[in-house]
Amino acid sequence: MTLTPRAIREYDERAPESETTETATFGLGCFWAPDARFGALDGVVRTRAGYAGGTKPDPTYHSLGDHTEVVQVAFDPDAIEYSALVERAFRQHDPRSQTRKTQYQNVVLTETRAQGTALAEFLRERGLEPDAVGTRIEQLSRFYPAEAYHQKYNLRSQAELMDAFDEAGYDDAALRESPAAAKLNGYAAGNGSDIADGLLAAE
Repeated sequence: MTLTPRAIREYDERAPESETTETATFGLGCFWAPDARFGALDGVVRTRAGYAGGTKPDPTYHSLGDHTEVVQVAFDPDAIEYSALVERAFRQHDPRSQTRKTQYQNVVLTETRAQGTALAEFLRERGLEPDAVGTRIEQLSRFYPAEAYHQKYNLRSQAELMDAFDEAGYDDAALRESPAAAKLNGYAAGNGSDIADGLLAAE
């Protein structure tokens, strides 16, 4: 299977614009794995690894302060509902427990009143009270993108795929925001071989 610069550019040009998507933010341990899992989902357009939930200005990986590693998921609300993303997030951790290290804690950071309502309904349907779960439930105040080497971590380990992005003229910021990169990052992490349809061509 091969990836061409043209396939990357055409895929990204067909993807929904940022103005038509919504975002959801989750902390689920190290952000590399959820970045890949969410990127593989139908309806998810872009993903970004980053930091949130704390008070330290401008956190970095080596100066994180009280922030948590999170993934921000940009999704098409006409293709996938917020509640489906919440369901996937809770499938990836035990809401009845919590790790002590803030960096890797489980947290759902709601961004709108509608998200807060949907999350509360999701928990009630499962017999969980928002104030009684180990998962932190908070309002998102600000999301800080992580360093470039944390973005699309699994994709970056695939030299042949990265060569195509380089040839297409994608810098670190463009790679982070690329819908094609989100899908291929999921593919590189082993989240289904069908998610790269339309991007990878048979040799």
